Amino acid sequence: MEVILLEKIENLGTIGDKVTVKSGYGRNYLLPQGKATLATKANVAKFEAMRAEFEKQAASELDAAKARAEKLADMRVEIPAKVGPEGKLFGSVGTAEIADAVTEKGVEIERAEVRLPEEGPLREAGEHTVGVHLHADVDVEITVAVVPEEPETGAPGA
Repeated sequence: MEVILLEKIENLGTIGDKVTVKSGYGRNYLLPQGKATLATKANVAKFEAMRAEFEKQAASELDAAKARAEKLADMRVEIPAKVGPEGKLFGSVGTAEIADAVTEKGVEIERAEVRLPEEGPLREAGEHTVGVHLHADVDVEITVAVVPEEPETGAPGA
């Protein structure tokens, strides 16, 4: 299936590139998300007429991502978790917890933008470097500190 890209897509191409993709990827992701359009003669002509508008929109999205990246640079978030005696977590800290902690600090990110290390979810207490993918051209790293939860004060055995 041949499509025209309406925005930059990582590992595929930039705005205006005519690329061949598998039909399922095009039908189920690129076309419904508005990231591409079929490469028919009519659509090629329509795209060329609107190319400047698409490029202007892409530039504004890139600027917004860079502004968010500046706010995230050198950010450190602490996430309390239940920790065993050897520093291992009971459970793990995943993308949702990290996204929520960063959002609480005033910079809104989606959990899909969080890139965990190759090992997957964080399973040990301590500091971890986690990537945040804001745009095809903008990646930033933040520090996530998993700290032991404070024990609840209450009646024993309650």
